[in-house]
Amino acid sequence: MRVALFLTCLNDTLYPDTGKAVVKLLTRLGVDVDFPMAQTCCGQAHYNTGYRHEAEPLALHFARVFTGYDAIVTPSGSCAAMVRELYPRMGERARAEGRGGTLSATLAPVVPATYELTEFLVDVLGVTDVGAYYPHTVTYHPTCHGLRSLGLGERPYRLLRAVKGLELVELPGADECCGFGGTFAVKNADVSAAMGADKIRNAESTGAQALCAADNSCLMHLGGAMSRLKVDMRPVHIAEILASTEGRSAL
Repeated sequence: MRVALFLTCLNDTLYPDTGKAVVKLLTRLGVDVDFPMAQTCCGQAHYNTGYRHEAEPLALHFARVFTGYDAIVTPSGSCAAMVRELYPRMGERARAEGRGGTLSATLAPVVPATYELTEFLVDVLGVTDVGAYYPHTVTYHPTCHGLRSLGLGERPYRLLRAVKGLELVELPGADECCGFGGTFAVKNADVSAAMGADKIRNAESTGAQALCAADNSCLMHLGGAMSRLKVDMRPVHIAEILASTEGRSAL
C-alpha cells in the first residue's frame, strides 16, 4: 500500500510532532508512508470564510499532489472533511455556474482515497490494538467535523480502549462544540471563549490527566482555555497517544 501523509498547514506550522507520531505509528504497523513535499493548504479556511473560488486552486493543487496514492491519511478531521465532503460540492457548484466538469473530474480521485487517521486504522488496516502504551487517564473530545461530517463514531474510542495502561473516562457533553470553528473563534470571540470554558470544565470534572482529540485546531483552542483557566490537564492528539510505547509516553 502506497500511503501519503497529508499533514495540514496547522500541524506543519504548530504541531509537527503530530505528523512525526503518525509516521512512527503507521511505520510500526508496516505501512510505507510518503510525505509529498509540494503539499499546501487544502483550502478549508478559504471555503469556510466564503472564498469558494479562491479555494479552488488549492483544491486543484491538492489533487495534483496526492493523486496516485492508494490512500491519503491525515491527522485532521476537519481537513479530511474538507476533501471528502466539500470538494465534491465545489465541483458541483462549478458545473452549476457553467464552468464544466473539469474541477469535479480532477478532484474525483482524491475524494474517496482521503482518510482521517482513525478511519484508516480501523476501516482500512483493520486494527484497533496498535501496540501503544500510555499509562494515564484520558478523556476524549469528538470534534465537530469528526462527529458530524465524517461520522467517526466509535473508532477513536475503540483505539483508545485498546491502549495498554490507558484509562478512558467519559466526557460530559462530549457532543457539544468546543467553540473553535476556525474563523468563528475570531469573529465571535466571546461566544467561542465561553464554549471553550464549558468544555474545559466538563473535561476537568472527569479528573483526566489528558484531553484527547483527533484535530489539533480544536486542541489549540482548548489548550489556550486550559492555560487561562489554570487547569492541570494536557491537550494531546490521539496520534501521539497511539504512537506512544513503553518508555516513550507522550504526556
